[in-house]
This record gives sequence, structure tokens and C-alpha cells, in this order.
Amino acid sequence: MVKYITRRMVGLVPTLMILLFLVVVMVELIPGDVIDLILEEKFEQNDEARVLLERELGLDRPLPIRYLSYVAGVFTGDLGNSLWTDQSVASLIAQRAIPTIEIGVLSILIGGFIGIGIGIISAVRQDSFLDYSLRSVAILGLSVPNFALATGYVVFPAIWWGIAPNMRYVSFTEAPVDHIKIILPPAIILGVSLSATLMRLMRTTMLNELRQDYVRTAHSKGLLHRSVIFRHVLKNALIPVITLLGLQVAFLIGGSVITESVFAIPGVGRLLLGSIASRDYPVIQGIVVVIGLFVITTNLLIDLSYAWLDPRIRYS
Repeated sequence: MVKYITRRMVGLVPTLMILLFLVVVMVELIPGDVIDLILEEKFEQNDEARVLLERELGLDRPLPIRYLSYVAGVFTGDLGNSLWTDQSVASLIAQRAIPTIEIGVLSILIGGFIGIGIGIISAVRQDSFLDYSLRSVAILGLSVPNFALATGYVVFPAIWWGIAPNMRYVSFTEAPVDHIKIILPPAIILGVSLSATLMRLMRTTMLNELRQDYVRTAHSKGLLHRSVIFRHVLKNALIPVITLLGLQVAFLIGGSVITESVFAIPGVGRLLLGSIASRDYPVIQGIVVVIGLFVITTNLLIDLSYAWLDPRIRYS
């Protein structure tokens, strides 16, 4: 196991280097020029001011030099400073990370609990009325995008009943109950879409495992059906579901950009959206790097969980 983890960690280095290269090149591909915006803000529209500002921001250096400098900064924990506020990008992300992490963790728990649970029930009750009903709900959950659910949650109560949900964010230390009331709706909205995807895959893998020979052998030995399902079938069926869950983490982070904006939650997603609008390149780059590292780490942990789910899997 130690050798496997070491190889995987070494193998992640090229992936990280490619990610950092794309992040640096991304700045060159974004339309518009932040230099013009800053000069307009300072009312200095002349060539001399432009040259001085480009030199101050390091934009006058060749792309390979900027890439190597950025890589060195990332490995030392320096993601640069905001072009507008001159505040450390790392500190900006740290300030906004807590709401995003809360929404992400809750949405994964909600989506996993609902999706896996309903998938098991649907597979055990195959082709029953309950199975058809749950599959119809899953299809509906896949069809409605996150932003539509979030917008509907905010708009429809105001139109139908004249009630607007509370959109004023408060931290957990200020008012725990109000904080949960604000965090829970976006987490449920993200979790609903995730649960629909997990439910369909969980049902498929459960049905496949239920037809295996070891299930018939377990029943022939007199084991209870519930014991066969939860002690034998479930662990084998969870492997592809856990894999999908790891891949869905990136989509959850992308969905948080919309949901945080709709619910006015000061998270990383909203920070990213505002940075794109103001062309604050270092903040955009820093957020993309942090998200990339999070996704890479999550998929590594998912790979390591396979041995726990299936003892036949060995890392050597």
C-alpha cells in the first residue's frame, strides 16, 4: 500500500504541472485586458503608465518565465496577490472557503444518502410500482439543472405566496440556526442532482451483483436476504458508484458557482464569478489551482477506498 501511494503521489506531479501550465496560459486566452481596466480606474491612459503597470504586475515577462515563477510560488504556498485589492489570493480563498466546503460536504452527504439508498430499494424491488416511481423521479432530477432549481426556490414562493426566502448570510458563530437555514437549501439543490445520477448507477450495479453466483450460494447456505444485500452485494456494487461520486465532485464545485450567486453566499464560487467579471487573473488562477488540487486528492482517496470495499483488490 505504501509503495502504491508513493507511486500515485509521484504520478500526480506531471498532472499538477500540466494543470499549472493551463492555468498560466488561460490568462492569455481570456478576452479583454485588465491593464486597460486598471488604467481607467486610475484615470491614467498613456503608454508610460501602461509599461510601468505591466512591469509591476510581471506581465512584461515571457510566458515560460511567468510559468516557472508561478510554479515556484504554488509549491511555496504563494498564489500571488489580487490585482485590485493587493490582498493575498490564498487569504482570499481561505476567507471564502468555509461556506463552499459546508455546501459541498452537505450536498455529497445528502446526494449519497438519497441516491444510494433509493438505488438499493429500486434494485431490490425491481420492476415493481415503487421501482418505476423512483426511476421516474431520478429522470426528473437529471432533467432539471441546478440553476433552475435554485432560481425556482427563490422566485416561485415570492410569486405565488409573496414570501421571499432569507438571503442574508450569517456565519455559524453568529447564529447557528439561521446559518443552517441559509446553507441547507443550496446543499439540497446540489444533492438532488447528484442523488439522481447515483441512484441510476446504484440500481444498475446492484442488479448486476444480485445475479452473480455468490449471491445464490449465500442464499443456499441459509443467510438472510438482508444480510446478503448489506454484507456482500452492497460493497461490490459500491465500487463504480464511489468512482462516479469522485468524478462528480468537480461538477459540484462548478454548480456552487451558480448556487452561491443565487443565494448570495460569500463562498469561493461567488469569488470566482466576481473575479472573472473584474478580470482579476491571480484570483482566478488561484481558485482553479485549489479546485484542481482538491479534485486530484479526492480521486486519489477514492482509489484507495477500493481495497476496503473489495478485499480482493490489492495494491502492489
